[in-house]
Amino acid sequence: MTKKKAFIFWGGWDGHEPELVSARFQRMLEDENFEVVREDNLDRLEDLDFLKSCDLIVPEWTQGDLDDWKCFPVTDAVESGVGMAGCHGGMCDSFRWSVEWQFVTGSQWVSHPGDYYMHHCSKLTEENLDFLHREHPETQAPNAFWTHYTVNVKRNSSSPIVKGIQDFDVYSEQYYLHIDPAINVLATTKVKSQGPHAANGEVEMPVVYTKLWGNGRIFYNSLGHHDDVFDIPEAAELQRRGFLWATRD
Repeated sequence: MTKKKAFIFWGGWDGHEPELVSARFQRMLEDENFEVVREDNLDRLEDLDFLKSCDLIVPEWTQGDLDDWKCFPVTDAVESGVGMAGCHGGMCDSFRWSVEWQFVTGSQWVSHPGDYYMHHCSKLTEENLDFLHREHPETQAPNAFWTHYTVNVKRNSSSPIVKGIQDFDVYSEQYYLHIDPAINVLATTKVKSQGPHAANGEVEMPVVYTKLWGNGRIFYNSLGHHDDVFDIPEAAELQRRGFLWATRD
C-alpha cells in the first residue's frame, strides 16, 4: 500500500509543548502508515511544490509571525486538495496577525476563561509578560487559566470522526474562540465566563470541528494545551480520526 505523506511543522511558544505534541502526532501518523516529515521551522511553507506533494499538513506552532509569502502557499496547497489538521494553539492561535491563516483554519483563540477572570496577553513578548505579571501576579499561579469542563459530542452528527465517542471530562485550558460560521461542529463545551463577559451568560463553544477550503478538508480540535491531554483516550481518538478524515484521498 502506498504511504500517505504528512508534513508537521512545530515551534513558537514553548508553553504548549510543541516538540512533545508534534512528536506524538508523528507517532500517531506513522502508526497509520504515513511517511512523516517533521521540522522545527517555517522554511517549507514557501515551497508550494513540496506542500502540494503532501497529503496532510499538521501545524503545531503557537503565535509567531507568518508573512504572506509563507501563508499563501499553504492555503493554495489546501485549496488544491491537501488536508490540514491540528489542535489547540498549535493551529488556531498560530500567527494571530495573519488574517488568511485565520480564514482557512476557521477560528482564532481569544480567551480561556478559567475559574477566575484574568487578562490575556495579545503577544507573548518579554515586555508584555513582564507587565502582565507585575500588574496581575495572579496570572503566574500554576494552572491559573485552567478549569474542569466536559466535552459534549454531537449525538446527531453523521461524521465518522465522532461515531461511538462518548462525552468526556477535561481539566485544562478551555478555549473561547471566534469562529467561522461555516464550520461543521462535532463537539462542544459549555463556557461560563468569569468577569465582564459573564454578562452574556453561558455559551456553547465548539471544541471539535471540520470545514472545507476548496478541495481541501480541515480538522480542528481545541484540546491540546499540554501533550498529556492526549493521554485521554477520547481526545487521542478524535485527533487520530481527524487526521485521517482530513487527509487527501
